[in-house]
Amino acid sequence: MGTNGQLNLAWRKRAYHREWLWAQANGLFDFFENSTFNPNGGFFELDADGRPLNPGNPTRGIHSTTRMVHCFAIGSLLGRPGSDDIVDHGMRYLWEKHRDHARGGYYWSLDNSGPLDTSKQGYGHAFVLLAASSAKVAGHPDADRLLADVTDVLNTRFWEDEHGAIAEEFTADWSPVPGYRGQNSNMHLTEALMAAFEATGETDYLHKAERIADLIIRRRAGENGFRVPEHFDGNWVLDKDYQGNEMFRPSGTTPGHWLEWARLLLQLWSLGGRRHDWMPEAARALFSQSIALGWDDDKGGFFYTLDWSDEPAKRSKLWWPMAEGVGAAAFLCEHLPSAFHETWYRKIWDGISRHFIDRTRGGWHEELSEDLTPSYTLFSGKGDIYHALQACLIPLFPATGSLTKGITEAEGR
Repeated sequence: MGTNGQLNLAWRKRAYHREWLWAQANGLFDFFENSTFNPNGGFFELDADGRPLNPGNPTRGIHSTTRMVHCFAIGSLLGRPGSDDIVDHGMRYLWEKHRDHARGGYYWSLDNSGPLDTSKQGYGHAFVLLAASSAKVAGHPDADRLLADVTDVLNTRFWEDEHGAIAEEFTADWSPVPGYRGQNSNMHLTEALMAAFEATGETDYLHKAERIADLIIRRRAGENGFRVPEHFDGNWVLDKDYQGNEMFRPSGTTPGHWLEWARLLLQLWSLGGRRHDWMPEAARALFSQSIALGWDDDKGGFFYTLDWSDEPAKRSKLWWPMAEGVGAAAFLCEHLPSAFHETWYRKIWDGISRHFIDRTRGGWHEELSEDLTPSYTLFSGKGDIYHALQACLIPLFPATGSLTKGITEAEGR
């Protein structure tokens, strides 16, 4: 098929493909909606069969609570029955349990007895901002107070104006945890800041997102061949030797984050009136590097991490880089259309369909081994709807902003 034919027949424009995406999204909503709902507050994480993990005393991580609010706020905007109850449930748990009523901020995790990990982390607060912003667009009555509260915490506790990014972590009493700054928390804050800007029109959110992108991508990734560095010291000097949590702070570099940034840059470029002309080419470079260095040409899928010699370090194939690859390719096909981007949009979906979607038990496999068989070294089951759902829905809406923005504009609200 020639280049022009391939572009003219983009999968995102085909009726069958769009119906297929809707079906996959509905399957994810179905899988997570009732199984995750914990009547004692918050949400269960699920095993591979979709049953609650440790149902007697489950851990409720802030990223799980907030992502459920965000995703079912999207469900509410789409008109999915049952979504409003999920959003209510999650918003209540965030405000009443995750929130530190005495000292401010939000705890990382809880169990039935109360706070389990009392640290206050930038990653978690970024997702509180995303949840509040999405809930506001969906019209939730408590969204404004949550949005105001977490914005104040981010501005007064986390934001470091001299760097144009946030600090990583504090103890429960707001004592700093020194010596580390991370791109992952700032990347997700960029996503949340854009959502907050869309929800409120307040430009300070957008300007902060632009400053983070400038630091992490234009400067630090640009200095490293558009391989996104993950770990830094307190002055944002790259630390190539950092060893951390394999789930949230894996060592080396993580091609999935290069893909995630490719989409976020094009979204930021669109929202900001296309003022930063470096962003589209940076997005193109990030996507190209993720394919060239991160894709397993033999078996398929993205390696989880690479070392600084560009060799695979953690060779597992996780679901979320595949999901982020779809989102990045969809945005690139819209803004920088090419046969390369269309081909990889299709190829990544081929890999997801063949290996990651669990058609027997529902949901997606979150981790595969190098040879693409289900594995459980990092994840115990199927605990997260966020990445997979967005992969299914992003191609269905205009590549000009977040899903909540795209849905509201498509519905004429």
